[in-house]
Amino acid sequence: MSLRIWIWLLSLSVLWGGSFFFAKVATAELRPLTVVFGRVAFAAVALNVVLVATNRNPFRRTAPWATYLTMGLLNNLVPFSLIFWGQTHIAVGLASILNATTPLFTLVVAHLLTADERITGAKASALLIGLVGVALLLGPGILLQADASTWGEVACLGAALSYAFAGIYGRRFKAMGIAPLEAASGQVTASTLLILPIMLAVDRPWMLPAVPAATTWAALIALALLSTALAYVLYFRILAAAGATNLLLVTFLIPPIGVALGAAFLGERLGLRHFEGMALIGVGLAIIDGRIWRLVRRAK
Repeated sequence: MSLRIWIWLLSLSVLWGGSFFFAKVATAELRPLTVVFGRVAFAAVALNVVLVATNRNPFRRTAPWATYLTMGLLNNLVPFSLIFWGQTHIAVGLASILNATTPLFTLVVAHLLTADERITGAKASALLIGLVGVALLLGPGILLQADASTWGEVACLGAALSYAFAGIYGRRFKAMGIAPLEAASGQVTASTLLILPIMLAVDRPWMLPAVPAATTWAALIALALLSTALAYVLYFRILAAAGATNLLLVTFLIPPIGVALGAAFLGERLGLRHFEGMALIGVGLAIIDGRIWRLVRRAK
């Protein structure tokens, strides 16, 4: 990959790693579904403004809104809600590590729902190693007595599973000839429409005891404009320029950034088993990615 693509990749990992930090700050004052709404609503406004500015109509009659709604459900509403709720009980770094299991879940979903991506021997070993890493992250508490933090971890794993389904479902955008920016705009717009009535019924934000602090608003806006709107633009640019395999590298980079931000700004500290679990998940991802083993074979 060129230097420009590496810069895009590193920038995307910072934006997505930062999303866990911004969400943690925002959910300190706002309820999770309110943060989900703010994230997708502000991102939708920003992306739709870009489309209008480039003479494209985001609300044209032929837009595939059924597809946008399904993608918004799988890729935004469900995972964002689970992650933000989970982060009210677990650390930023741990949430980002658990999110890195998305490619592992994608292996299983792709095997079950597609005809061209079957689980090979190497992928099966990657899945097994990754699952051992997940077991280390969850710890014995899930078998003995699950507490709030355990359910927070399970919620983040549920988000990763939803992302896996979204990744498989999202393939249809290319076949439908939908431009990447339009796909991103359509899904966050659809997500806004889906989450609005749920958020109003469950969170009732008008009942907040006080107006949120400036830091909360800043975190919410950063989450929407940087970690969602701008991140999607980078995501689709990398996908078009370097392909899905190279894009997978961002999965390796997000957890260290999440851990570093949580430690630097929130004073979070993870246990040894969390780092051991992250290492095993990283090994599984490396096997899926394949480039390390290709380099080893070439060196022989």
